[in-house]
Amino acid sequence: MTETATDTVRNGVDTATMFATLDAIKAQPEIARFRFRASNTWMGGSHNRSSIKGFYAACAEDSSRSSGWTLDAGEPAILLGADEGPNPAEYLLHALAACVTTSLVYSAAARGVRLTSVTSELEGDLDVQGAMGVDTENFRNGFERIRMTITISGDAPAEKLRQVVSRGRDRSVVFDSISGGVPIELDIVTA
Repeated sequence: MTETATDTVRNGVDTATMFATLDAIKAQPEIARFRFRASNTWMGGSHNRSSIKGFYAACAEDSSRSSGWTLDAGEPAILLGADEGPNPAEYLLHALAACVTTSLVYSAAARGVRLTSVTSELEGDLDVQGAMGVDTENFRNGFERIRMTITISGDAPAEKLRQVVSRGRDRSVVFDSISGGVPIELDIVTA
């Protein structure tokens, strides 16, 4: 049975292009290497701003984005800020939710599952005694635990939808980076 052109777009994902991309990566693995970038500038107090635009992909610098994005970060007043934007820990929760959602939507599209709704709720527990230097022996700087609840509906049985979510979790770059840890190199340049 052949799919028509309208059947190849599922959940807003062009599955024909997705499968062609996967085939291209299998045939030429070196095109799978990506390097994403962000630049950050301190604006004053807890306020800082990141700029995101260029990245490296498919063996070349990508030029598909005509413009980039700016993301402001700050802290709430209780953490000495003025609420110029979400704090970095909240951006981490957003990145986790966005990455798992994107991955599970792609997984559903690849498996022929049409989704009608995907929402997630995240909470991260943090004791700032570590990050504030009050008690670094008993408290870490980062989250102690993150809880994520995904509510999903679509044209598949509950078990198939659970598999789609599991596959999304398993293919999420951010989930893997947080849960498995990632080495970070820090270079310091003084001016």
